[in-house]
Amino acid sequence: MYDVLVKNGRIVTADAVTKGNIAIRDGRIAAVLAAGIEPEAETVIDAAGKYVFPGAIDTHAHLNDPGYEWREDYEHGTAAAAAGGYTTVVDMPLQNEPALTNAELFDRKVEAVDANAYVDYCFWGGLVPDNFDDLKGLYDKGCVAFKSFIGPVSPDYSPLSYGQAYEAMQRIREFGGRAGFHCEDFSMIKWQEQRMIKEGRLDWQGFLDSRPVLAEMIATVNIIEIAKATGCKAHICHVSSPDVAQKIKEAQQEGYDITAETCAHYLSLTDKDVIENGALFKCAPPLRSQEEVDRLWSYVEDGTFSGIASDHSPCSYDEKFNEILGNKITNVFEAWGGISGIQSCFQVAFYEGCVKRNICPSVLANAMAVQPAKAFGIYGRKGDIRPGFDADLVIVDPEKEWEITSDSLYYVNKISAFVGRKGKGFPVITMIRGRVVAEDGRVTGEKGYGSLIRRLD
Repeated sequence: MYDVLVKNGRIVTADAVTKGNIAIRDGRIAAVLAAGIEPEAETVIDAAGKYVFPGAIDTHAHLNDPGYEWREDYEHGTAAAAAGGYTTVVDMPLQNEPALTNAELFDRKVEAVDANAYVDYCFWGGLVPDNFDDLKGLYDKGCVAFKSFIGPVSPDYSPLSYGQAYEAMQRIREFGGRAGFHCEDFSMIKWQEQRMIKEGRLDWQGFLDSRPVLAEMIATVNIIEIAKATGCKAHICHVSSPDVAQKIKEAQQEGYDITAETCAHYLSLTDKDVIENGALFKCAPPLRSQEEVDRLWSYVEDGTFSGIASDHSPCSYDEKFNEILGNKITNVFEAWGGISGIQSCFQVAFYEGCVKRNICPSVLANAMAVQPAKAFGIYGRKGDIRPGFDADLVIVDPEKEWEITSDSLYYVNKISAFVGRKGKGFPVITMIRGRVVAEDGRVTGEKGYGSLIRRLD
């Protein structure tokens, strides 16, 4: 007898959508069965009329724990992930105190967050100018990649120059790791910001003009060339532009191991949202035009992206709109940049892709589960509906309509650019290792059920 049988669903893999049943034992997928074959199980979940996806992997989230829990913590952030359909979260090393930059801090972070996690999680390791000697230790602990910035970043986390990136990637190549980058050219952005301020362009168009696609393009192309020269595996974070995605695709076609992600907000929101609504829609890179949003979807379809991430970047209401430490926000460059979306991304991606654009659900399974698991070294345990994999499943009702409200969000700070959006196609059940952890947008799992996931290689 099996522990759980998920029956009558439309099983979504990267290759096909087929009607069938999934048998689960000891937290793992024991068998994928043809429709009509229904062995006995202690628990039966009828998924008739619904899609059964492999659990989505959020390749880029800032959970701010430990250190900045007043922005977000593991309890709230991973609860939101569970409600939204992300079953594994790859947590960023910055906006932690201290940032995750050495092996000792890895153990301290696990101790701080493990008891509060609702979903499984992995760690990005930090990559800053003064921790190159610590990278191997972080890799040995299980970090799935190393995060750096080619562009402005908060004062407590330093960016790399291209020369430093070259050395770092030489070192990471030696032990087979992957280097990830926020690609926006530092000098161009800082000059453009100064130019906008000097010209008195402190409005939202000024902010958009300070971070042109060209800045993203220059940094991405340079990192690709460094990756080619060093042989280091690279990951380009939160790609906002289809023109940038094309450069990544060309490198992939040449045989280089360069992966990339985009985010649900770059696939659904536009620069007009920034102009009309302001700080809530501020992020970096910034939102682009509707035409670019539409073209970006073609790179999801062709498999360029190994992740539709949230880049969940929470903050307090005051950081977005009012005062910080008594200092009044006087212009757009001072407001917090980041969009909270870890709970909303899966449903937004399904609606924008499968409903509005009639994209096959297999495309999302590939972009949100299979390819991310492969890129970050956890495929074989996570990322697919195959015997032996963890039974991480998301059951989506394609006909269920939804509206995102502040009250429905599990975040510490219930503010998000996605509030007010409506759509169709909702994750009605989230399962992790065979256990239902969320149902109809409500978390039903236990805090502490989530576990640290290390690379399999």
